[in-house]
Amino acid sequence: MIGNRNEKRWADARAQDREFGSPVVVVTGASAGVGRAVAMAFGRKGWRVALIARGRGRLESAAREVKEAGGTALVIPTDVADADAVDAAAAQVIATWGRIDVWINNAMATVYGPATSMSPDEVRRVTEVTYLGQVHGTLAALRHMRKKDTGTIVQIGSALSYRSIPLQSAYCAAKFAVRGFTDSLRSELHHEGSRIRLTMVQLPAVDTPQFDWARSHLPEELQPVPPIHAPEAVAEAIVRAARTAPREMWIGSPTIQAILGTMVAPGLLDRMMARQAWEGQMTGAPGKPREGNLFEAPPGDPGAHGRFGSRSRRRVVAVSGTTARGVLAAVALGCVAGAVAAAWRMGANGTVTNNRRLSDREHAARMIS
Repeated sequence: MIGNRNEKRWADARAQDREFGSPVVVVTGASAGVGRAVAMAFGRKGWRVALIARGRGRLESAAREVKEAGGTALVIPTDVADADAVDAAAAQVIATWGRIDVWINNAMATVYGPATSMSPDEVRRVTEVTYLGQVHGTLAALRHMRKKDTGTIVQIGSALSYRSIPLQSAYCAAKFAVRGFTDSLRSELHHEGSRIRLTMVQLPAVDTPQFDWARSHLPEELQPVPPIHAPEAVAEAIVRAARTAPREMWIGSPTIQAILGTMVAPGLLDRMMARQAWEGQMTGAPGKPREGNLFEAPPGDPGAHGRFGSRSRRRVVAVSGTTARGVLAAVALGCVAGAVAAAWRMGANGTVTNNRRLSDREHAARMIS
């Protein structure tokens, strides 16, 4: 029922598009990786795309790609850790195009290394970009969406929003925080009776440039924990989430497995991650610690892809988190029902056996007498 209502709102918005022009999406972290792939996906649908990130050169390159794909682009160099700058970016979008239909909070930063190797400044910066950047973007979008009581905000999360792994403690904590903030805000919007839609997508490992420019304290080259997914496939799922606005969308079978596994057996996964995720985030090839892109935008323009294209999956499964939890609950209920039925059968058999033994003893007593 909720899905149908959201689809109807989307259809109504598209009808307005025909009257007032193509819809507008704002994408943070749009200069590379998943954000760039998302911008391209909306461009292919003819949307007007506002591109937010720190590096102007990469933003301009992404804007050219959006235009070539059939969209319209607006470049707004912005550090999402700066709340005033994000507000100004939103105001620029409104001044240019008069509306914001979808806002996608995608920008992120991370540091690779044991928690004890990180400085307070590093933890603070990861938090400011990955968590507060989404808060700033959400609040900036709401200020304008509330005027028309319409729009969709998409939070880019991760399997790591539920299942923390070693060597990225600050990033995992920030993603957990985004989920907590989003759940609280969702309740507030329900309380207001708002028509603004809020959804969070949880991503799997994706082939992006971050593994070559994230700050690292590790002695080996970095990689996403396999299996790895192509950014275009993930981007299409994100566009679908913007259209249907489920409470959450879990993208990729590893994400589904990690989240449900954490719900069922968190201690077991702690031990598994201590081995598999520690080794899985390094290729084995020698590397060295680097400053990375934590405080300054890196040079170059790698686009959406990292160096793992030959190992990347071109398709992903994507399901509503509500649906996945329902399946888990049904399986659990089935197991409980099976256990109860088995116990009942055992009890029934025991009663029959005891009655039979009692009957045998009575018969023997009569024979003796």
